[in-house]
Amino acid sequence: MSPPSSIPEHVAIIMDGNGRWAKARGLPRRDGHRAGAESVRECVEACKQIGIKYLTLYAFSSENWNRPPAEVSALMTLLERFLDQKAEEMMKQNVRLLAIGHTERLPEKTRNKLRKAMERTAGNTSMTLVLALSYGSREEITEAARSIAKDAAAGTLDPDSITKELFASRLYTSDMPDPDLLIRTSGELRISNFLLWQISYSEIVIFKKYWPDFHQSDLFEAVEEYSRRHRRFGAL
Repeated sequence: MSPPSSIPEHVAIIMDGNGRWAKARGLPRRDGHRAGAESVRECVEACKQIGIKYLTLYAFSSENWNRPPAEVSALMTLLERFLDQKAEEMMKQNVRLLAIGHTERLPEKTRNKLRKAMERTAGNTSMTLVLALSYGSREEITEAARSIAKDAAAGTLDPDSITKELFASRLYTSDMPDPDLLIRTSGELRISNFLLWQISYSEIVIFKKYWPDFHQSDLFEAVEEYSRRHRRFGAL
């Protein structure tokens, strides 16, 4: 497929269905997560190929900590392997890695690998890959409100000067544009506590297929669909 004419600057993806993909094949859930990691690789390459500047992946939600410890441990191991294997590739492709969320909750070994990968790729400029890790949008919004309230209580911020731009500046994503396009796999029709403020005007494309079955052609299809839409932002 040829690249569509209108390219979103920022794409965000809820990568859903790894466990159900594995269950449908009689495999353990960890195999679904491993297969999903290959879809991440394809997606990053597709985004870079057509000029998308930011890709944010919902990799591990704050609610995912409630999963069985063995599955959480497997996910952390998979993340570490991804960071080990992809850091050099990101350098070659000029891709910067960032993370949003409560990454301090990650195991120390995982945190260290994440920090090293982000430091190593900090100067890359072709594309930014953002991993949402231990992330929950309600927590993010609550923390932003708390930060503003503390400044107002201390007398360093006039409550009348609070604007949506000021509020956005206190979010984890303050240094990046809001997503133009939100993609979700597995056919679920919900946002799942992901970038609630930032996706206010995002175009949404839902795929019924599970994340491990999401390939470059699907990313191109979603962007093609995006390019056909007229974004009115509340106007006519």
